[in-house]
Amino acid sequence: MIPRVRRHFWLLYPLWIVLCALLFFALRNREDPSRRHDRILSNDAAVRAVAVLRQTDRARYAGYEAVHVAYAGRGEAGGAARWVVLCDRVPHTELRDAVVVELDARDGSLLTIRKPVR
Repeated sequence: MIPRVRRHFWLLYPLWIVLCALLFFALRNREDPSRRHDRILSNDAAVRAVAVLRQTDRARYAGYEAVHVAYAGRGEAGGAARWVVLCDRVPHTELRDAVVVELDARDGSLLTIRKPVR
């Protein structure tokens, strides 16, 4: 037989759950303090890059999606801080039909559309 274990802090567990639930509801609409406020999010950059491609040539870029998004800071092979978004056709073409869309990191405006450099 397993002896009964006496728990001294049994009330601590429900109190911890209640505290976490209260904090969850109190902070649910707050801004994320770890997010940089001087640039758009990488997910937003990916969505904008695909939208820019479709605005440029809807028929040509209809089946494209964002494959990879990278942040390039000021001075990294360019003058402005920017998001570099690699877009490729679905199914993926191993960079044969891929394009790179560079967006301004601050507002998401188009900087350039180019072929990827190998």
